[in-house]
Amino acid sequence: MSVMLQSIQIRSPIDGKVYAQRPVATDTAIEASLARASASQTAWRHTPLAERIGILAAAVGHLNAAKVAIGEELAWQMGRPVRYGPNEITRGFTERAEYMAQIAPEVLADTDAGAKDGFKRFIRRDPAGTVLVIAPWNYPYLTAVNSIWPALLAGNAVILKHSSKTLLVGERFQQALDKAGLPSGVFQNLVLTHEQTDRIILSGKVHQVAFTGSVIGGRAIARVAAGTFIGFGLELGGKDPAYVRADADFDHAVENLVDGAFFNSGQSCCGVERIYVNQSLYPRFLDAFSALTAQYVLDNPLEPDTTLGPMVSGKAADFVRNQIDAAVRSGARTHIDTAKFRREARGSAYMAPQVLSNVNHQMSVMRDESFGPVIGIMPVGGDEEAIQLMNDSPFGLTASIWTSDLPAAERLGDGIATGTVYMNRCDYLDPALAWTGVKETGHGVSLSRFGFDAVTRTKSFHLRHKL
Repeated sequence: MSVMLQSIQIRSPIDGKVYAQRPVATDTAIEASLARASASQTAWRHTPLAERIGILAAAVGHLNAAKVAIGEELAWQMGRPVRYGPNEITRGFTERAEYMAQIAPEVLADTDAGAKDGFKRFIRRDPAGTVLVIAPWNYPYLTAVNSIWPALLAGNAVILKHSSKTLLVGERFQQALDKAGLPSGVFQNLVLTHEQTDRIILSGKVHQVAFTGSVIGGRAIARVAAGTFIGFGLELGGKDPAYVRADADFDHAVENLVDGAFFNSGQSCCGVERIYVNQSLYPRFLDAFSALTAQYVLDNPLEPDTTLGPMVSGKAADFVRNQIDAAVRSGARTHIDTAKFRREARGSAYMAPQVLSNVNHQMSVMRDESFGPVIGIMPVGGDEEAIQLMNDSPFGLTASIWTSDLPAAERLGDGIATGTVYMNRCDYLDPALAWTGVKETGHGVSLSRFGFDAVTRTKSFHLRHKL
Protein backbone atom coordinates (compact mmCIF):
# COMPACT_ATOMS: atom_id res chain seq x y z
CA MET A 1 0.00 0.00 0.00
CA SER A 2 1.14 3.52 -0.73
CA VAL A 3 -0.50 6.92 -0.34
CA MET A 4 0.33 9.37 -3.16
CA LEU A 5 -1.49 12.51 -4.24
CA GLN A 6 -4.24 11.72 -1.72
CA SER A 7 -4.99 8.30 -3.18
CA ILE A 8 -4.43 4.74 -2.00
CA GLN A 9 -3.13 2.00 -4.26
CA ILE A 10 -3.62 -1.73 -3.93
CA ARG A 11 -0.51 -3.57 -5.09
CA SER A 12 -1.47 -7.13 -5.89
CA PRO A 13 0.56 -9.93 -4.29
CA ILE A 14 0.12 -11.84 -7.55
CA ASP A 15 2.50 -9.68 -9.56
CA GLY A 16 3.35 -6.65 -7.41
CA LYS A 17 1.55 -4.31 -9.81
CA VAL A 18 -1.11 -1.73 -8.98
CA TYR A 19 -4.46 -3.52 -9.12
CA ALA A 20 -6.69 -0.64 -8.03
CA GLN A 21 -6.40 2.93 -6.84
CA ARG A 22 -8.94 5.02 -4.98
CA PRO A 23 -8.96 8.66 -3.86
CA VAL A 24 -8.88 9.37 -0.16
CA ALA A 25 -12.00 11.12 1.15
CA THR A 26 -11.62 14.84 1.64
CA ASP A 27 -12.15 16.33 5.07
CA THR A 28 -15.24 18.09 3.73
CA ALA A 29 -16.64 14.78 2.47
CA ILE A 30 -15.97 13.15 5.84
CA GLU A 31 -17.86 15.88 7.69
CA ALA A 32 -20.76 15.48 5.29
CA SER A 33 -20.74 11.68 5.76
CA LEU A 34 -20.86 11.99 9.54
CA ALA A 35 -23.77 14.42 9.26
CA ARG A 36 -25.63 12.06 6.90
CA ALA A 37 -25.03 9.15 9.24
CA SER A 38 -26.52 11.04 12.17
CA ALA A 39 -29.52 12.27 10.21
CA SER A 40 -30.32 8.90 8.61
CA GLN A 41 -29.87 6.95 11.82
CA THR A 42 -32.79 8.72 13.47
CA ALA A 43 -35.21 7.32 10.90
CA TRP A 44 -33.44 3.95 10.59
CA ARG A 45 -33.73 3.19 14.31
CA HIS A 46 -37.51 3.61 14.05
CA THR A 47 -37.77 1.40 10.97
CA PRO A 48 -39.53 -1.85 12.03
CA LEU A 49 -37.02 -4.58 12.81
CA ALA A 50 -38.67 -6.94 10.33
CA GLU A 51 -38.03 -4.40 7.58
CA ARG A 52 -34.39 -3.96 8.64
CA ILE A 53 -33.95 -7.74 8.59
CA GLY A 54 -35.46 -7.93 5.10
CA ILE A 55 -33.14 -5.30 3.68
CA LEU A 56 -30.06 -7.00 5.11
CA ALA A 57 -31.25 -10.38 3.81
CA ALA A 58 -31.51 -8.87 0.34
CA ALA A 59 -27.95 -7.53 0.67
CA VAL A 60 -26.73 -11.04 1.55
CA GLY A 61 -28.40 -12.25 -1.64
CA HIS A 62 -26.67 -9.61 -3.76
CA LEU A 63 -23.26 -10.52 -2.35
CA ASN A 64 -23.88 -14.22 -2.97
CA ALA A 65 -24.85 -13.45 -6.56
CA ALA A 66 -21.44 -11.82 -7.03
CA LYS A 67 -19.47 -14.62 -5.34
CA VAL A 68 -17.38 -15.61 -8.38
CA ALA A 69 -16.31 -12.06 -9.14
CA ILE A 70 -15.64 -11.49 -5.45
CA GLY A 71 -13.44 -14.58 -5.32
CA GLU A 72 -11.33 -13.27 -8.19
CA GLU A 73 -11.10 -9.83 -6.59
CA LEU A 74 -9.86 -11.42 -3.36
CA ALA A 75 -7.16 -13.30 -5.27
CA TRP A 76 -5.90 -10.07 -6.80
CA GLN A 77 -6.15 -8.05 -3.58
CA MET A 78 -4.80 -10.44 -0.94
CA GLY A 79 -3.78 -13.65 -2.69
CA ARG A 80 -6.36 -16.27 -1.72
CA PRO A 81 -6.80 -18.96 -4.42
CA VAL A 82 -9.98 -18.57 -6.48
CA ARG A 83 -11.00 -22.11 -5.61
CA TYR A 84 -11.60 -20.91 -2.03
CA GLY A 85 -12.52 -17.22 -2.45
CA PRO A 86 -16.30 -17.55 -3.06
CA ASN A 87 -16.63 -19.69 0.09
CA GLU A 88 -16.04 -16.67 2.28
CA ILE A 89 -19.37 -15.33 1.03
CA THR A 90 -21.42 -18.51 0.59
CA ARG A 91 -20.39 -20.11 3.87
CA GLY A 92 -18.99 -18.01 6.69
CA PHE A 93 -20.38 -14.60 5.74
CA THR A 94 -23.86 -15.88 4.97
CA GLU A 95 -23.98 -18.12 8.03
CA ARG A 96 -23.07 -15.26 10.35
CA ALA A 97 -25.36 -12.70 8.71
CA GLU A 98 -28.34 -15.05 8.74
CA TYR A 99 -27.76 -16.16 12.32
CA MET A 100 -27.56 -12.60 13.65
CA ALA A 101 -30.74 -11.69 11.80
CA GLN A 102 -32.43 -14.80 13.20
CA ILE A 103 -31.68 -13.95 16.84
CA ALA A 104 -32.18 -10.19 16.54
CA PRO A 105 -35.93 -10.15 17.40
CA GLU A 106 -35.32 -11.96 20.69
CA VAL A 107 -32.07 -10.19 21.60
CA LEU A 108 -33.37 -6.70 20.81
CA ALA A 109 -36.76 -7.19 22.47
CA ASP A 110 -37.56 -5.31 25.66
CA THR A 111 -36.65 -7.15 28.87
CA ASP A 112 -39.47 -7.28 31.42
CA ALA A 113 -38.18 -6.45 34.89
CA GLY A 114 -41.02 -8.35 36.55
CA ALA A 115 -44.41 -7.54 37.99
CA LYS A 116 -44.76 -4.74 40.53
CA ASP A 117 -48.15 -3.35 41.45
CA GLY A 118 -48.75 0.06 39.94
CA PHE A 119 -45.65 0.01 37.77
CA LYS A 120 -44.54 -1.00 34.33
CA ARG A 121 -40.81 -1.70 34.26
CA PHE A 122 -38.66 -2.84 31.41
CA ILE A 123 -35.21 -2.45 29.87
CA ARG A 124 -34.82 -1.48 26.24
CA ARG A 125 -31.80 -1.72 23.95
CA ASP A 126 -31.29 1.56 22.16
CA PRO A 127 -28.83 1.74 19.24
CA ALA A 128 -25.49 3.30 20.13
CA GLY A 129 -25.76 5.80 17.26
CA THR A 130 -23.03 5.76 14.61
CA VAL A 131 -20.61 2.82 14.60
CA LEU A 132 -17.18 3.06 12.98
CA VAL A 133 -15.99 -0.33 11.67
CA ILE A 134 -12.28 -0.67 10.85
CA ALA A 135 -11.87 -3.97 9.01
CA PRO A 136 -8.79 -6.03 8.04
CA TRP A 137 -7.75 -7.66 4.77
CA ASN A 138 -7.25 -11.33 5.67
CA TYR A 139 -10.94 -12.31 5.83
CA PRO A 140 -12.36 -9.01 4.66
CA TYR A 141 -16.03 -10.03 4.51
CA LEU A 142 -16.12 -12.33 7.53
CA THR A 143 -14.46 -9.91 9.93
CA ALA A 144 -16.53 -6.94 8.75
CA VAL A 145 -19.91 -8.70 8.99
CA ASN A 146 -19.27 -9.44 12.68
CA SER A 147 -19.80 -5.76 13.45
CA ILE A 148 -21.70 -4.32 10.48
CA TRP A 149 -24.68 -6.66 10.66
CA PRO A 150 -25.52 -6.42 14.38
CA ALA A 151 -24.97 -2.66 14.21
CA LEU A 152 -27.44 -2.23 11.35
CA LEU A 153 -29.93 -4.71 12.78
CA ALA A 154 -29.93 -2.77 16.05
CA GLY A 155 -30.72 0.51 14.27
CA ASN A 156 -27.30 2.14 14.06
CA ALA A 157 -25.67 3.96 11.20
CA VAL A 158 -22.32 2.49 10.11
CA ILE A 159 -19.17 4.06 8.69
CA LEU A 160 -16.80 1.44 7.21
CA LYS A 161 -13.09 2.00 6.80
CA HIS A 162 -11.77 -1.11 5.13
CA SER A 163 -8.13 -2.11 4.88
CA SER A 164 -6.08 -0.32 2.24
CA LYS A 165 -5.20 -3.77 0.89
CA THR A 166 -8.85 -4.71 0.25
CA LEU A 167 -10.59 -1.45 -0.66
CA LEU A 168 -12.88 -3.15 -3.17
CA VAL A 169 -14.55 -5.06 -0.34
CA GLY A 170 -15.95 -1.87 1.13
CA GLU A 171 -17.33 -0.97 -2.28
CA ARG A 172 -18.98 -4.40 -2.55
CA PHE A 173 -20.70 -3.86 0.81
CA GLN A 174 -21.91 -0.43 -0.31
CA GLN A 175 -23.25 -1.74 -3.61
CA ALA A 176 -25.07 -4.67 -2.02
CA LEU A 177 -26.71 -2.59 0.72
CA ASP A 178 -27.70 0.15 -1.74
CA LYS A 179 -29.29 -2.41 -4.09
CA ALA A 180 -31.11 -3.94 -1.14
CA GLY A 181 -32.80 -0.63 -0.41
CA LEU A 182 -30.93 0.52 2.67
CA PRO A 183 -31.75 4.22 3.16
CA SER A 184 -29.02 6.58 2.01
CA GLY A 185 -26.52 7.49 4.71
CA VAL A 186 -27.20 4.52 7.00
CA PHE A 187 -24.12 2.71 5.66
CA GLN A 188 -21.19 4.58 4.15
CA ASN A 189 -17.90 3.19 2.89
CA LEU A 190 -15.06 5.71 3.16
CA VAL A 191 -11.45 5.53 1.98
CA LEU A 192 -9.48 7.04 4.85
CA THR A 193 -5.94 7.57 6.07
CA HIS A 194 -4.98 6.65 9.63
CA GLU A 195 -4.94 10.33 10.57
CA GLN A 196 -8.44 10.87 9.24
CA THR A 197 -9.66 7.82 11.13
CA ASP A 198 -8.22 9.24 14.34
CA ARG A 199 -10.02 12.53 13.76
CA ILE A 200 -13.33 10.72 13.23
CA ILE A 201 -12.88 8.91 16.54
CA LEU A 202 -12.18 12.23 18.26
CA SER A 203 -15.00 14.06 16.49
CA GLY A 204 -17.69 13.16 18.99
CA LYS A 205 -19.86 12.00 16.08
CA VAL A 206 -19.24 8.25 16.36
CA HIS A 207 -20.30 6.27 19.39
CA GLN A 208 -18.65 2.88 19.01
CA VAL A 209 -15.50 1.66 17.23
CA ALA A 210 -15.03 -1.94 16.09
CA PHE A 211 -11.42 -2.64 15.11
CA THR A 212 -9.86 -5.87 13.88
CA GLY A 213 -6.12 -5.82 13.23
CA SER A 214 -2.71 -5.82 14.85
CA VAL A 215 -1.85 -5.29 18.51
CA ILE A 216 -0.01 -2.11 17.50
CA GLY A 217 -3.13 -0.88 15.71
CA GLY A 218 -5.34 -1.77 18.65
CA ARG A 219 -3.15 0.15 21.06
CA ALA A 220 -3.29 3.16 18.75
CA ILE A 221 -7.11 3.02 18.73
CA ALA A 222 -7.20 2.75 22.52
CA ARG A 223 -4.88 5.75 22.89
CA VAL A 224 -6.96 7.88 20.54
CA ALA A 225 -10.25 6.90 22.18
CA ALA A 226 -8.94 7.44 25.72
CA GLY A 227 -10.94 10.16 27.43
CA THR A 228 -13.67 10.28 24.79
CA PHE A 229 -15.94 7.80 26.65
CA ILE A 230 -16.92 6.10 23.39
CA GLY A 231 -16.93 2.33 23.33
CA PHE A 232 -14.46 0.28 21.36
CA GLY A 233 -13.97 -3.39 20.60
CA LEU A 234 -10.57 -4.73 19.59
CA GLU A 235 -9.78 -8.08 17.97
CA LEU A 236 -6.02 -8.21 17.75
CA GLY A 237 -3.19 -10.76 17.57
CA GLY A 238 -3.06 -14.48 18.17
CA LYS A 239 -0.69 -17.40 18.55
CA ASP A 240 -3.29 -20.11 18.74
CA PRO A 241 -2.14 -23.49 20.12
CA ALA A 242 -3.32 -27.05 19.55
CA TYR A 243 -2.78 -30.04 21.83
CA VAL A 244 -2.96 -33.58 20.42
CA ARG A 245 -3.53 -36.09 23.23
CA ALA A 246 -2.56 -39.74 23.05
CA ASP A 247 -6.22 -40.73 22.61
CA ALA A 248 -6.84 -38.43 19.62
CA ASP A 249 -8.25 -39.67 16.32
CA PHE A 250 -4.87 -39.52 14.60
CA ASP A 251 -5.86 -39.08 10.95
CA HIS A 252 -8.57 -36.55 11.78
CA ALA A 253 -6.14 -34.50 13.86
CA VAL A 254 -3.44 -34.47 11.18
CA GLU A 255 -5.77 -33.51 8.34
CA ASN A 256 -7.56 -30.75 10.22
CA LEU A 257 -4.47 -29.27 11.85
CA VAL A 258 -2.64 -29.04 8.51
CA ASP A 259 -5.63 -27.14 7.15
CA GLY A 260 -5.86 -25.03 10.32
CA ALA A 261 -2.22 -24.05 10.04
CA PHE A 262 -1.93 -23.35 6.31
CA PHE A 263 -5.33 -22.34 4.94
CA ASN A 264 -5.23 -18.77 3.59
CA SER A 265 -1.43 -19.09 3.69
CA GLY A 266 -1.62 -19.08 7.48
CA GLN A 267 -3.13 -15.59 7.46
CA SER A 268 -6.06 -16.40 9.73
CA CYS A 269 -6.98 -14.72 13.00
CA CYS A 270 -7.64 -18.09 14.60
CA GLY A 271 -5.23 -20.13 12.50
CA VAL A 272 -3.16 -22.72 14.36
CA GLU A 273 0.37 -21.38 14.98
CA ARG A 274 1.88 -23.96 17.37
CA ILE A 275 1.16 -27.62 18.10
CA TYR A 276 1.94 -29.78 21.13
CA VAL A 277 1.72 -33.55 20.64
CA ASN A 278 1.82 -36.32 23.21
CA GLN A 279 5.28 -37.85 22.95
CA SER A 280 3.81 -41.31 22.23
CA LEU A 281 2.38 -39.97 18.95
CA TYR A 282 4.97 -37.31 18.19
CA PRO A 283 7.30 -39.03 15.65
CA ARG A 284 4.39 -40.46 13.67
CA PHE A 285 2.44 -37.20 13.85
CA LEU A 286 5.39 -35.12 12.66
CA ASP A 287 5.97 -37.41 9.67
CA ALA A 288 2.30 -37.52 8.66
CA PHE A 289 1.82 -33.77 9.14
CA SER A 290 4.87 -32.97 7.04
CA ALA A 291 3.88 -35.39 4.28
CA LEU A 292 0.45 -33.82 3.95
CA THR A 293 1.87 -30.29 4.06
CA ALA A 294 4.23 -31.10 1.19
CA GLN A 295 1.22 -31.72 -1.07
CA TYR A 296 0.23 -28.04 -1.22
CA VAL A 297 0.42 -26.40 -4.64
CA LEU A 298 1.98 -22.93 -4.35
CA ASP A 299 1.12 -20.94 -7.46
CA ASN A 300 -0.86 -18.11 -8.98
CA PRO A 301 -4.14 -17.92 -7.02
CA LEU A 302 -6.07 -17.37 -10.26
CA GLU A 303 -5.23 -20.94 -11.32
CA PRO A 304 -7.90 -23.48 -10.29
CA ASP A 305 -5.37 -26.08 -9.08
CA THR A 306 -3.59 -23.69 -6.70
CA THR A 307 -4.15 -24.58 -3.04
CA LEU A 308 -1.67 -22.11 -1.52
CA GLY A 309 -1.56 -18.57 -2.84
CA PRO A 310 0.91 -15.78 -2.10
CA MET A 311 0.93 -14.00 1.21
CA VAL A 312 -0.42 -10.48 1.21
CA SER A 313 3.04 -9.00 0.48
CA GLY A 314 6.69 -9.86 0.11
CA LYS A 315 7.39 -7.97 3.32
CA ALA A 316 4.97 -10.16 5.28
CA ALA A 317 6.48 -13.32 3.75
CA ASP A 318 10.02 -12.25 4.58
CA PHE A 319 9.01 -11.65 8.20
CA VAL A 320 8.01 -15.31 8.42
CA ARG A 321 11.11 -16.44 6.55
CA ASN A 322 13.24 -14.54 9.05
CA GLN A 323 11.43 -16.26 11.93
CA ILE A 324 12.24 -19.63 10.36
CA ASP A 325 15.88 -18.70 9.77
CA ALA A 326 16.29 -17.54 13.37
CA ALA A 327 14.73 -20.76 14.66
CA VAL A 328 17.03 -22.90 12.50
CA ARG A 329 20.07 -20.99 13.78
CA SER A 330 18.91 -21.87 17.29
CA GLY A 331 18.59 -25.58 16.49
CA ALA A 332 15.18 -26.03 14.88
CA ARG A 333 14.84 -28.59 12.11
CA THR A 334 12.88 -28.00 8.90
CA HIS A 335 10.76 -30.78 7.38
CA ILE A 336 9.64 -29.29 4.05
CA ASP A 337 11.97 -28.99 1.07
CA THR A 338 11.02 -25.51 -0.11
CA ALA A 339 13.07 -25.99 -3.30
CA LYS A 340 10.24 -28.16 -4.57
CA PHE A 341 7.95 -25.11 -4.58
CA ARG A 342 9.06 -23.27 -7.71
CA ARG A 343 7.43 -19.98 -6.75
CA GLU A 344 9.27 -19.72 -3.42
CA ALA A 345 11.79 -16.87 -3.38
CA ARG A 346 12.99 -14.46 -0.73
CA GLY A 347 11.42 -11.07 -1.23
CA SER A 348 8.46 -12.66 -3.02
CA ALA A 349 4.96 -12.88 -1.58
CA TYR A 350 4.93 -16.53 -2.71
CA MET A 351 6.08 -18.50 0.31
CA ALA A 352 6.25 -22.27 0.68
CA PRO A 353 4.82 -23.85 3.84
CA GLN A 354 7.25 -24.98 6.51
CA VAL A 355 7.08 -27.41 9.43
CA LEU A 356 9.58 -27.08 12.27
CA SER A 357 10.61 -29.49 15.00
CA ASN A 358 13.14 -29.16 17.83
CA VAL A 359 11.58 -25.81 18.67
CA ASN A 360 11.15 -24.10 22.04
CA HIS A 361 9.57 -21.01 23.55
CA GLN A 362 12.76 -18.99 23.34
CA MET A 363 12.20 -18.85 19.59
CA SER A 364 10.14 -16.08 17.99
CA VAL A 365 8.31 -18.62 15.81
CA MET A 366 6.79 -20.18 18.96
CA ARG A 367 6.22 -16.91 20.79
CA ASP A 368 5.37 -14.11 18.36
CA GLU A 369 2.49 -14.07 15.89
CA SER A 370 3.67 -15.36 12.50
CA PHE A 371 0.51 -14.91 10.42
CA GLY A 372 2.03 -17.03 7.70
CA PRO A 373 2.55 -20.63 6.51
CA VAL A 374 4.81 -21.97 9.25
CA ILE A 375 4.15 -24.23 12.22
CA GLY A 376 6.30 -25.39 15.12
CA ILE A 377 5.52 -28.79 16.64
CA MET A 378 6.72 -29.86 20.11
CA PRO A 379 6.38 -33.16 22.03
CA VAL A 380 4.87 -33.05 25.53
CA GLY A 381 4.75 -35.60 28.31
CA GLY A 382 1.09 -35.05 29.21
CA ASP A 383 -1.75 -32.68 29.97
CA GLU A 384 -0.02 -30.57 32.58
CA GLU A 385 2.95 -29.73 30.36
CA ALA A 386 0.70 -29.07 27.39
CA ILE A 387 -1.51 -26.60 29.28
CA GLN A 388 1.53 -24.81 30.71
CA LEU A 389 2.96 -24.32 27.20
CA MET A 390 -0.37 -23.33 25.69
CA ASN A 391 -0.72 -20.59 28.29
CA ASP A 392 2.86 -19.39 27.80
CA SER A 393 1.84 -16.65 25.38
CA PRO A 394 0.81 -12.99 25.48
CA PHE A 395 -2.19 -13.93 23.31
CA GLY A 396 -5.41 -15.86 23.87
CA LEU A 397 -7.91 -16.12 21.01
CA THR A 398 -8.55 -19.85 20.47
CA ALA A 399 -7.05 -23.17 21.55
CA SER A 400 -7.88 -26.66 20.33
CA ILE A 401 -7.71 -30.01 22.11
CA TRP A 402 -7.68 -33.20 20.06
CA THR A 403 -8.98 -36.10 22.09
CA SER A 404 -11.73 -38.73 22.32
CA ASP A 405 -12.42 -37.78 25.96
CA LEU A 406 -15.10 -35.07 26.22
CA PRO A 407 -14.82 -34.60 30.02
CA ALA A 408 -11.05 -34.24 29.65
CA ALA A 409 -11.49 -31.58 26.97
CA GLU A 410 -13.83 -29.60 29.23
CA ARG A 411 -11.49 -29.94 32.20
CA LEU A 412 -8.41 -28.94 30.23
CA GLY A 413 -10.23 -26.14 28.46
CA ASP A 414 -11.11 -24.62 31.80
CA GLY A 415 -7.40 -24.22 32.49
CA ILE A 416 -6.49 -22.53 29.17
CA ALA A 417 -6.42 -18.73 29.05
CA THR A 418 -8.27 -18.23 25.78
CA GLY A 419 -11.48 -16.85 24.32
CA THR A 420 -12.60 -20.09 22.63
CA VAL A 421 -11.80 -23.73 23.38
CA TYR A 422 -12.26 -26.24 20.55
CA MET A 423 -12.37 -30.02 20.71
CA ASN A 424 -11.46 -31.87 17.52
CA ARG A 425 -11.78 -28.80 15.30
CA CYS A 426 -10.09 -25.45 14.82
CA ASP A 427 -10.04 -22.26 12.74
CA TYR A 428 -13.82 -21.77 12.71
CA LEU A 429 -16.25 -19.26 14.18
CA ASP A 430 -19.65 -20.48 15.33
CA PRO A 431 -21.92 -17.42 15.18
CA ALA A 432 -23.94 -18.73 18.13
CA LEU A 433 -20.87 -18.44 20.36
CA ALA A 434 -19.18 -15.31 21.65
CA TRP A 435 -16.08 -14.33 19.70
CA THR A 436 -13.63 -12.82 22.14
CA GLY A 437 -10.07 -13.04 23.41
CA VAL A 438 -7.92 -12.46 26.46
CA LYS A 439 -4.58 -10.80 27.14
CA GLU A 440 -3.18 -8.98 24.09
CA THR A 441 -5.69 -10.61 21.78
CA GLY A 442 -8.13 -7.85 22.48
CA HIS A 443 -11.11 -6.37 24.24
CA GLY A 444 -14.83 -6.89 23.75
CA VAL A 445 -17.15 -9.44 22.13
CA SER A 446 -18.66 -9.99 18.71
CA LEU A 447 -21.09 -12.63 17.38
CA SER A 448 -23.72 -14.48 19.44
CA ARG A 449 -26.33 -12.59 21.44
CA PHE A 450 -23.50 -10.88 23.32
CA GLY A 451 -22.29 -9.28 20.08
CA PHE A 452 -25.26 -6.90 20.22
CA ASP A 453 -24.09 -5.47 23.55
CA ALA A 454 -21.37 -3.33 21.97
CA VAL A 455 -23.73 -1.67 19.48
CA THR A 456 -26.62 -0.98 21.87
CA ARG A 457 -27.15 0.95 25.09
CA THR A 458 -29.49 -0.20 27.83
CA LYS A 459 -32.28 2.16 28.79
CA SER A 460 -34.59 1.53 31.74
CA PHE A 461 -38.30 2.45 31.78
CA HIS A 462 -39.71 2.89 35.30
CA LEU A 463 -43.35 3.88 34.74
CA ARG A 464 -45.70 4.43 37.66
CA HIS A 465 -49.23 4.30 36.33
CA LYS A 466 -51.19 3.98 39.60
CA LEU A 467 -51.07 6.78 42.18
